[in-house]
Amino acid sequence: MRLSTKGRYALTTIMDLTLHQDGGPVTLADISQRQSLSLSYLEQLFADLRRDGLVHGMRGPGGGYRLARAADTISVAAVIMAVDPPAAAMVDDGGGHDDAGNHCITHDLWSDLSDQIRDFLAGITLADLAADPALVSLDG
Repeated sequence: MRLSTKGRYALTTIMDLTLHQDGGPVTLADISQRQSLSLSYLEQLFADLRRDGLVHGMRGPGGGYRLARAADTISVAAVIMAVDPPAAAMVDDGGGHDDAGNHCITHDLWSDLSDQIRDFLAGITLADLAADPALVSLDG
C-alpha cells in the first residue's frame, strides 16, 4: 500500500464530508474552502471515491455529496486504495527485481510492510476517526 499525498487529501476530505453531512449533502466548494484545496483537485478525488462506491453525488439545488455507506463500514484503507489502487500502490513495483533485473533481496520485507500497513488501516473506520474528540473539536 502506498501512502501518498493524494491518499492523505482523500482521507482529509472524506472526513470533512463525514463530519458535515448531517446537515444534508456537502458541496465540494464548502470542503474546498474548509480544507484549502482546489475545487478541481477535489473533483478528481471525489470521482475516484464515487467510482469505488464510497460517496454518492446529488445534483441540483441543495446537491452535493454524502457517504454512500455508513461511516462505520468505510475503512481508511478503502479510502486510500480508492485514489491509489492496489496495482499502483506497490512499494516495489519491479516485481521483486532491482533495476538490473536481479532479485531484490528486500522485496519481501517491503511487501510484508505494505501488507501490515493495509491491515492496520483496514481496521480503522471513518466512524472511529469521527469519534476522536480532538478531530471533532477541530471541526469548528
